[in-house]
Amino acid sequence: MRAAFISDIHGNSIALEAVLEDISKKAVNQIYVLGDLCYRGPDPKGSLRRIQALHTKVIKGNADEWVVRGVRQGEVPDPVLDIMNRERDWTVSQLDQQDIDYLAGLPTELNLDLEGMSISAFHATPESLFEVVLGSADDELLETKLMSASHADLYIYAHIHRPYIRYINGRIIMNIGSVGLPFDGMNKASYAIVEVDQGRISTSIERVSFDIEEVIRQYEDARYPNSDMMARILHHASVK
Repeated sequence: MRAAFISDIHGNSIALEAVLEDISKKAVNQIYVLGDLCYRGPDPKGSLRRIQALHTKVIKGNADEWVVRGVRQGEVPDPVLDIMNRERDWTVSQLDQQDIDYLAGLPTELNLDLEGMSISAFHATPESLFEVVLGSADDELLETKLMSASHADLYIYAHIHRPYIRYINGRIIMNIGSVGLPFDGMNKASYAIVEVDQGRISTSIERVSFDIEEVIRQYEDARYPNSDMMARILHHASVK
């Protein structure tokens, strides 16, 4: 059994198509989606439609929640609250009520079994769509924040846009990075593959090139309210 886990598309349908094309070459049996589908990208509608066409299990991310009800004070630094809500309003203007209802109704976790291997999957932590837990955290923090809600062999999450794999007390924890907006300095889309075969377990982070300049043109053509900053993020794969 080979499963792919993707997340944090952020309305970047060009990166999403590149990732799905890469997945199609790797004999993947199932794709799972861990949230942040539309917000902050130039093609929210196209990205959402492509995810829905997969007919697979999808969970909610913080950006999906923001599309539904807006960005609230305290969830982001005060200086960027206004622009992020303008970006949110632009995203909503590209969607219809059925899309909003779809995002509102998404579950917040997945509990899977791949040939006897138990997997707990969520967007940020089992308790929160918003909390940031980095891969550089110590083992105790990772266990407390990410691995205590349920017992599993493998814990998979997204949100931080920085992929990694670690092993703690005989269990695996994996962050799958971001399809549409990587933040780890490598401007390639990121996703994960998990393979289980007769007791053998393989986990990997995959990186895929996509046409960054075309995505930037989409931002500009769509008159996205924060296109200059998004272009810098795409070029540098960093928010700094």
